[in-house]
Amino acid sequence: MTWELFLDILLDALKDSGIVFAFVFLFHVILSFIETPVSNFLIKRKKTSPIFGALFGLVPQCGTSVIAADLYIKKFITIGTVIAVFLSCSDEALLVLLGAWNDKTLMIFPLLGLKLASGILVGLLIDLFVRKQKIIDVDHVEEEHECHTHHHENTPAHAHLVHPLIHSAKIFAYVFVINLAMGALIGFVGEENFSNFMMTNRYLAPLFASIIGLIPNCASSILITELFISGNLSFGALFAGLLVNSGLGLMVLLKDKKTIGKAFIILAICFVIANIFGYLTCLVAGF
Repeated sequence: MTWELFLDILLDALKDSGIVFAFVFLFHVILSFIETPVSNFLIKRKKTSPIFGALFGLVPQCGTSVIAADLYIKKFITIGTVIAVFLSCSDEALLVLLGAWNDKTLMIFPLLGLKLASGILVGLLIDLFVRKQKIIDVDHVEEEHECHTHHHENTPAHAHLVHPLIHSAKIFAYVFVINLAMGALIGFVGEENFSNFMMTNRYLAPLFASIIGLIPNCASSILITELFISGNLSFGALFAGLLVNSGLGLMVLLKDKKTIGKAFIILAICFVIANIFGYLTCLVAGF
């Protein structure tokens, strides 16, 4: 690997991580003002919260899954809701499709519709079967918020600026390491090799695409989408790969000791669903 290539990978990692940092920081600043009413809204509507989660996941930014994972760790949302977000989010795929602006761009509409429907359906079913979930009640959220508000160290500046900044900086550092590692892998193997492999194994393409989609990085969704735009990947395989691609949200769950076990369960559910729906789409639309 040349120094020029490494520099490009480094700059791309900084840029992608910086975008995630900005998105997560902005969201947490806003959330610091509305955390209690938003939490209460989700808690009171926990039976239908996967619907709102799936809609939130459609935002074309990998920060959405990070935020969903963070809310799940805090026990503000159900497991069905975080799965709904993971299934509906598409990282940078939508922006890549829009940027291409060709006949493939129109596939953004069925893609969004199918991902939204998948997230809502699976999320609601998961919560239907997993009934015993420890979700923080409304009174506890209000008491906790009041306690933090009156704490001598938690001034308005700390609550609405310092804390979101520290939290976002930690996410930035973690995202940067992942982005750098993923960029180095793509640079070493080569995107053309991925493309040739998919073309010679088209009946296994949905499976391979979903495996690539497991890689917790914006680059994986971009790679899958570019293979589709270039005609080297079917729509069904694209759908499978993007269904399981939840950005860095899964890594947030894996790094927390309290949710590491559930993270693997969520990963398995998303992977199985991605392959089932991906192959069904291939049967309908063709490989």
